[in-house]
This record gives sequence, C-alpha cells and structure tokens, in this order.
Amino acid sequence: MAFMEKPPAGKVLLDDTVPLTAQIEASQSLHSHTEYIIRVQRGVSTENSWQVSNFSSLFKISTLSLPLPPKKLIGNMEREFIAERQKGLQAYLDVITTHHILSNCELVKKFLDPNSYSVNYTEIALQHVSMFFRSEPKWEVAEPLKDIGWRIRKKYFLMKIKNQPKERLVLSWADLGPDKYLSDRDLQYAVKLLSSCSHPYIYKITFATANESSALVIRPFSEKGTLKDLIYKAKPKDPFLKKYCNPKKIQGLELQQIKTYGRQILEVLKFLHEKGFPYGHLHSANVMLDGDTCKLLDLENSLLGLPSFYRSYFSQFRKINTLEGVDVHCFGHLLYEMTYGRPPDTIPVESFPPAPSVFVVSVLESILTCEALKNGMPTVSRLLQMPLFSDVLLTNSEKPQFKIPTKLKEALKISKECIEKRLTEEQKLIHQHRRLTRAQSHHGSEEEKKKRKILARKVTGSGASSPLTSPSSPTPPSTAGASSIPPAPPPPPLPPAAPSPSTEVPPARPDISAGRGALLSSIQNFQKGTLKKTQTCDYSAPRIS
Repeated sequence: MAFMEKPPAGKVLLDDTVPLTAQIEASQSLHSHTEYIIRVQRGVSTENSWQVSNFSSLFKISTLSLPLPPKKLIGNMEREFIAERQKGLQAYLDVITTHHILSNCELVKKFLDPNSYSVNYTEIALQHVSMFFRSEPKWEVAEPLKDIGWRIRKKYFLMKIKNQPKERLVLSWADLGPDKYLSDRDLQYAVKLLSSCSHPYIYKITFATANESSALVIRPFSEKGTLKDLIYKAKPKDPFLKKYCNPKKIQGLELQQIKTYGRQILEVLKFLHEKGFPYGHLHSANVMLDGDTCKLLDLENSLLGLPSFYRSYFSQFRKINTLEGVDVHCFGHLLYEMTYGRPPDTIPVESFPPAPSVFVVSVLESILTCEALKNGMPTVSRLLQMPLFSDVLLTNSEKPQFKIPTKLKEALKISKECIEKRLTEEQKLIHQHRRLTRAQSHHGSEEEKKKRKILARKVTGSGASSPLTSPSSPTPPSTAGASSIPPAPPPPPLPPAAPSPSTEVPPARPDISAGRGALLSSIQNFQKGTLKKTQTCDYSAPRIS
C-alpha cells in the first residue's frame, strides 16, 4: 500500500491546545482506599465536561517539584484527613493544568480526557512510515526519537540513506489538525512545494508528502539542535519534558546573539508574510541553529491545520486576530526567552527584569504589556525599524526563492482567513465567559451581599411605615427594621369606635408627631400673597388656517 493511499482512519480533529480544567467534586470510600471524583472541562463551555477518577497515573510526572499532599498509613479514612488531602490534590491539579508544558503532555491529556486520547499515536505513525518505505526504499529508520516534541499527534524518527550511511536525517509524521482548510489536492501540492523553498533563514526540507489524513516531512538532522536547546543547554535527542520543563540553569543569551537571531527571524517572517504564506508557529524549538544562523522549522504546520504552541495565550486577547499578529506575539515570547533564559511567568507582563539593553525592553513592551495587547501588535516592519535590530548587518547573500502558483496562493489566502475566523470566534467565547465570570464574582462578593442586605432593610423600613395623615388619625406602632422580610398587608380597618377612658392608646412616635405638627403649622400660616404671579397661554380656542 503506497503512502499516498488513504490509511486507516480513526482520528479526531481536536484542538489539543484548548486548556483542560479539573475540579474535585467529591470523594468516596472503596474498600480500603478513597477515590476522588474529578470534573474536567475543555475550554469555557460548561457543557463540554465529564468526570474522571484515580490519581495514580498522574503521579508519574517527576520533572517538577509538584505540591503533592502527604500520605497517611493510620487514620487515612478519617473525614478530616480526606478533606485535607482533597485540598492538596486540588492544588496539585491546578499546577498541572496551568503549567504550559505539563498541560500539553500526553500523560496529562490521557488522564483528564481518556476518551479523546485513547489512540496509540506512535503505532499509527509507524504504520504510516512503513507504508512510505514500501514506495521509497532508499531510506531506513535508524532509531525512533521518542517524545522530542511537545505535540501528541506528531512523532519523530532518526533516518539514514542506505547508500550514505553517515548522513543523518529526521522524519516527522503529523496528523492533520482542526485548522486544515485546504482541499486534499491543494494540501498535497502545497506540502510537496515546500522542498523547493530556498531562503537563508528557512531550514531546508529534503522530502515532503501528504495524504488525506496526515503528512510526512524529512529534514537533515542537526547535532547542535534548536535555539531552545542552546538556551536550555539541552541535548537534541532528549524528551521535551526532560529538556525544558525544569531546567537546571537559567541564563539568557548575549546581547549580540539576541540582536542577530532576532533580526534573522524577523526577516524570514517578513518574507513569508509578503508571499501570503501563513505560518503562526514561531517558538524557540521551531528555530534550528546552523552555525550563527537561525533557520525556521515546520512551515508545514499551518498547511496541516495544527494549532500553535502559544494558542492558549493569544486566544485570550481579541486584538491578536491575524496570523501576522500571532507571529509578532510569538516573537515576543521568543525574545523574552532569549533575553532571560526562560518564558514569561504570565501574559501580560507587568514589569521586566534587568535586560542587557534598554532597547530589548522597548521591543518587549511593544508586544507583551497590557497596553500592547489592548491596542494590537506592531508589524514586523515596525519591529525591524526599532533600534535593537535596525543596525544589525546580515552577511548572508543567498537569494530567497519560493514560487507559489496563483491558484494555490488564492487557496492559501482562503485557508488563512478560515484560520483567523476560528480564532476570532474562540476569542469571542472566551471574552463573553470572562465578562460573565466577573459579573458573577462581583455579585457574589461579601461587599455586594452587605450592600444588598442594607438596601433590603431600607426598602422594608420605608414600606412598613405609615403614610402621613391628618393629626387626628390613630398611629399604630411601627415594626420597621425588625426583619428584612416585608410584612404582610394589614387587615381591613374596623369601624371607628368612641374611645373610652380605660382604653390604652399606643403612644405616638416623637419624630412622626413633630412632622405632623410642622405640617399643620405650615398650613395654618399659609399666605396667598407670597405666591409668584405666572402667565398662562390659553391654546383651547379653535384655530382657523
């Protein structure tokens, strides 16, 4: 069976970057242990939620010092201990689901969403690669590169050419993603076209092909690794979690490296934008190092519809609604990582640590601050004009070449618009959810509850007091303020009876008596002459036109 034939299906076009949240709802005792029931939700829709249990599979994550609650041999079924341990396990879940790298790893996804991630993607990748080798026998697998990337549905293999055993290549196989909007024919043509792209800052592709459900790309293997490997002092073949999740040393690059690498990356982004080729997948692990030159990787990702590494960040901000804006925002993350040796803790960034140059901070402020995220991203051309990059001299004289036929360029334009439309719709849902959450939080705050109680007392008090009447009217005692519940309406009044000397009349309240006396005095002392004269226009007579 050739690779271009349709392989066994069974995949789901699911956006793996949509955050999963987990909340422990309850616990139950089963035999000699306690089981905690967890409510998991994908994204902001409460309808997209389900229940899971059994924490044991999550405890295998050991790359970070996670806040695991202590165990107890004696009295571990006591209610107080179970409640305390539940709090600790909830804190453990919160750290995992909010950590950018951990939340996207396969182990966490399989635990929180076992139905969507029950497939063995390594076996599927091997099936596709085996089909490929039947029609292309000159290559063979040297070894699998297990988990060197962050994507669950993308697998890597170290390759070699049979007649050139010393040359090493990397084969990547990837499933199609939720942003695949090209037709199968256009996709296959566009992926094959990638090998003809020649640019000094784009990593060369040796071979690329695609079918209706996946794609396969072969590139030269670099012993030096990616820009992220340089920053984290990591080995290229090590697993992604091991290399980047808990680095031993945190140190940024030198200023000249920041300037040169940043300028090279901006130049290739500008080139792709001018060609109308959507990218949207910039991060430090997608930048290969070739000597002192940065070269962009994974141009095929946008064609295959794969979600971006930083999608959970820029989907929060409605001004980042184009792939050009996405590239600039991702460049801000990359520049921060090059400068400080680690990604930013939160987005937006409120303050920046000391940097090798004030010009670095100036660029970061134009991308990652709250003001920048509200106003929108600067253009790539604007960044190239900033002092950090404007004086960098590029010595590479290779002429860029990437010829895209007019028909395919139009298909790429439509695909880009569809990707941006899905992003905009997702941002709108997140924005609406955020507004609703803020309103509910404000309405349920203690301060608002106190205000509503005070207002209810005032309403009840004014409703229970009697209206002002003539001085001779009897005045029953008021019960205003005794309860926040409005009193029942009074019964119909009885016929007036002559008062007897022995009848006890309730004393009138001083404030109401004083008010009545003042009203009576005002009536008695009223003088007609003190009124101002007014002129009245009579419009009652009929008009004849």
